[in-house]
Amino acid sequence: MLKRRKLTENDIEKVRLWRMNPEISKYMFSDPKITYEEQIEWFKTVKKDETRKYWIIEFDSKDIGLLSLMNIDLYNKNCLWAYYIVDVNLRGKGIGKNLECNIHDYVFHELKLNKIYGDALDENKKVLEIHKHFGYRIEGELKEQIYKNGKFHNLIKIGILSKEWENIRKNYQYTKIEIET
Repeated sequence: MLKRRKLTENDIEKVRLWRMNPEISKYMFSDPKITYEEQIEWFKTVKKDETRKYWIIEFDSKDIGLLSLMNIDLYNKNCLWAYYIVDVNLRGKGIGKNLECNIHDYVFHELKLNKIYGDALDENKKVLEIHKHFGYRIEGELKEQIYKNGKFHNLIKIGILSKEWENIRKNYQYTKIEIET
């Protein structure tokens, strides 16, 4: 069973280690070296920031990743989102599909936003293909925007509108995920 539960103080160390995991950080825009104290400060900041929401992704009662909404803009009705699954053996098992469909439903139906968008390094082809499959369009490319591992990388901007999701959501069968709010 797939579930999203609210990020808590008990998750601080686990998320810190996940963020520094090379399998995860290779797709991040930096290579974080985070102390426990820095992670505590990060948690305090996100906990009181109403423009951000973080959830631990659980699968069969095991914590497997992190999902976030950021830059939640209620006036302009849009937000940025991202997620990662730490256990590479769980990738390709339909978890991403359920997360993708459920986050769209949550953002468009619960938060009543008009757009959800994301960013990805140009070499993260798999993630870009997954998002395209669910209706995202490439909205732009920022040339040599991210400096990582001694070279510059292009940043791909993607997005989907509520009306676009409503037109394609019927094409997907997915299980409603329990969400702690």
